[in-house]
Amino acid sequence: MNEAVIIQDGFVIDPEALTITKMDIGILNGKFASIQQVQTQDRKEIQYINASGYYVSPGFIDLHAHIFKDYTELGIEPDTVGVEQGVTTIVDAGSSGFDNYSLLKEEIINSSKTEILTLINISRKGLCHGLSELANLRDLMTLEEAEQIFKREKNIVGLKARMSGSVVKESGIQPLKHARNIADHLHKPIMVHIGNPPPYLQEIFPLLKKGDIVTHAFHGKKHGVLNEEGELIPEASSAIGRGVRFDIGHGTSSFSYKTMRRFKEKYDMAFTISTDIYRKNFSYPVGSLMVTMSKLLALGYSLTEVVEAVTKRAADTLLLTEQGTFTLGTRADVTIFGLEEGESLLADSEGDELICHQILTPYMTLKTGKVAFKKDDGIKNARAL
Repeated sequence: MNEAVIIQDGFVIDPEALTITKMDIGILNGKFASIQQVQTQDRKEIQYINASGYYVSPGFIDLHAHIFKDYTELGIEPDTVGVEQGVTTIVDAGSSGFDNYSLLKEEIINSSKTEILTLINISRKGLCHGLSELANLRDLMTLEEAEQIFKREKNIVGLKARMSGSVVKESGIQPLKHARNIADHLHKPIMVHIGNPPPYLQEIFPLLKKGDIVTHAFHGKKHGVLNEEGELIPEASSAIGRGVRFDIGHGTSSFSYKTMRRFKEKYDMAFTISTDIYRKNFSYPVGSLMVTMSKLLALGYSLTEVVEAVTKRAADTLLLTEQGTFTLGTRADVTIFGLEEGESLLADSEGDELICHQILTPYMTLKTGKVAFKKDDGIKNARAL
């Protein structure tokens, strides 16, 4: 029997055309299909989902989270910050390494409703033995180990290198040089965490190539991507010119309203929005991917821009062809959400607060055309922008 779904009367956000249109979305056997094709099925077998008053988007993708629950000090239950928050795909960013990836797969990936992809830590230990995993160069994954695990594990989509002083200690820039060698051999991207130096961005950015990702790009610490005049440092500008991508990576201490405002004032450049969410920052200051998106909305980015940042742009960043789009025949991951009107004070990682007049709120999440989460008391309060 064919599984047929029609999502009716929602405000559909197309992240490729950057449009919002009130229309229906068809799904057949877990793939997006035309309404006409779905209606050729037995009408009694079609599941109708009423999205009136809500926004409908391709499934949200969080490019940076930590969901290795029980085995790292950061790990949070993935569905709590995944499908229950409108996130259909989570990328675990470096919680596991070569030595413990199989444990992540068995204990977390295989038992989650949320799809979990991984950026494997260039340290064999990942974050299972503390947060200074790159201090000992002998712990680095070898090229042979990387070839082996990338060939075997299709959920691994790239490498993760946390390049801040507390992580690398005396190793300096060497772990990133090692990651560069592996990435070049395997043709995979590196997500680089930037924070307090050393190493400095003047050492880090020249090593990055097209497709690599800089997460925590808009932190409020010293020695960031902007100089004192609010302009991109030359190394950051050159990296963007080469196709390096910037990512929010909110986290406990890595997102600043001040930095974001200064960047927005001078640059019209797209970026991805991710949370760096984990157990201790779930309630404050991060909240969820939708809360993080709401902060960008309050800073003046449009709803279509923030949705594009967690759908089409996020998918393109990891070369995911089945996600981030409503293209017919692609996998039917869907996020249905509302916009809650009112005034909320939301903090960045510096403790600065911003009055947000609209908060994105999850209503329903579909994975491959099936309802994975539904909020029973959702408020139908979305309106076309």
